[in-house]
Amino acid sequence: MSGAGGVTLLFLGDLYGPEGLRALKRRLPDLIQRWGADFTVVNAENAAAGYGITPEIASEVFAAGAGCITTGNHAFDKREIKEYFDTEPRILRPLNYPPGCPGNGLYVGRTEEGLPVAVLQVMGRVHMGQTLDCPFRASDAALASIGSRARIVLVDVHAEVGSEKAALGWHLDGRVSAVIGTHTHVPTADERILPAGTAFITDAGMIGVRDSVIGADRHAALRRFLTQMPGRLPAAGGDARIEGVVLRVDETTGHALSIERVAAPEAPQ
Repeated sequence: MSGAGGVTLLFLGDLYGPEGLRALKRRLPDLIQRWGADFTVVNAENAAAGYGITPEIASEVFAAGAGCITTGNHAFDKREIKEYFDTEPRILRPLNYPPGCPGNGLYVGRTEEGLPVAVLQVMGRVHMGQTLDCPFRASDAALASIGSRARIVLVDVHAEVGSEKAALGWHLDGRVSAVIGTHTHVPTADERILPAGTAFITDAGMIGVRDSVIGADRHAALRRFLTQMPGRLPAAGGDARIEGVVLRVDETTGHALSIERVAAPEAPQ
């Protein structure tokens, strides 16, 4: 917990489908206790069978122990989520969506000890299939709006290519506590603390079935690759794995003290 050793943040990668949600609900309270997490963030943009999130699922993620939910390019896939984004400040969509979109991309929460923790999310523009504002300038504007309200700032960059994520990490080095990549669902082995004190990893992984194609049913995915026929991919069934990172952050400077990849397999039923 927070104190002389810093503040502990737990970030979990993209939550995928009903098996991922089941694993999260069963394991998250224990994982928070195990790692002594003061604040937990879960990316849950694939929670509704791989496509978006519903208010009901969001409520279950919060009840399991998440202090903030981030999303991404599937943020608005479910029609019923749009009003929820405007009424629940703890769920974020990328802040570089154009003006007029529901919701916000920045949330300032608090640990149980009352320490403010800011979470902001941006989405990349390379190979993402959407026209968005600049994530770099959007991040700058968000940091200006945070001001002195929070020294601890965690950034979820939801992007396809590692180069764009790395560039944002360098752009924000020393100004935020961590830049954590999401979207590709595969945990990377490049976790590090950049020279000015910002923790970085290209991708945190996913909460989903490992025997899959990044969370989707592997047989359906193979058919689509082999035939090139379009169609939605159902979420995979089976035992899910929880992946992410644990960060220690200096509560005075906001600089990262450590970053560690974590992975928790789900026990078979």
